[in-house]
Amino acid sequence: MPACNRPTSPSEFMPDDFFRRYSNEEIFGNDHPLEIDMGCGDGSFLLDMAEHYPERNFLGVERLLGRIRGVCKGIQERGLTNVKVLRLESQYTLEYLLQPSSVSRLHLLCPDPWPKARHHKNRLVQQEFLQILQQSLTPDGEFLFKTDHPGYFEWVCEEMELYAKFNQLPWPAAAEEGGFYYPKTDFQRHWEKQGKEIFQLRYGQ
Repeated sequence: MPACNRPTSPSEFMPDDFFRRYSNEEIFGNDHPLEIDMGCGDGSFLLDMAEHYPERNFLGVERLLGRIRGVCKGIQERGLTNVKVLRLESQYTLEYLLQPSSVSRLHLLCPDPWPKARHHKNRLVQQEFLQILQQSLTPDGEFLFKTDHPGYFEWVCEEMELYAKFNQLPWPAAAEEGGFYYPKTDFQRHWEKQGKEIFQLRYGQ
């Protein structure tokens, strides 16, 4: 997969070689803990997290070019230096581009639930993905998942139970209640306005 020649923003991570692995230091110029936002959408969650945790690095992974450009614009407007965005497929990013044991937290928030049974094979959380995820996380790394879709929530619970190599952790209270800071994504706000319940899961190594 050759490097693309299209113009890029300084806030976009554009690998010069898609067939080798990159370290956190190569991407950000430091070895701060790395968090990944898979399918970062409009970037609202990603940018809020980066602003709140300046001591951490954040990489948003997104396939749609329009969203990539929008997130880059937001990064520049906020003057953030600890966040970049990557236009690439999610599983490929973990499996082939990032170094093993390099991700401290991976966020998969309100992904496409692929609700029809014939499309379930397209859901990201499968046994193969969980193996790749485990190899990508640091020894104390975490996987955080949210969805508005009850069927996908049950699917992830079953896949995690079958894989049996992660420990389920409690979801801490919100920051205003003494827990950790965790802003809502644009999709979560959208579904909550429609009265939908948001299901959440948190797992550790």
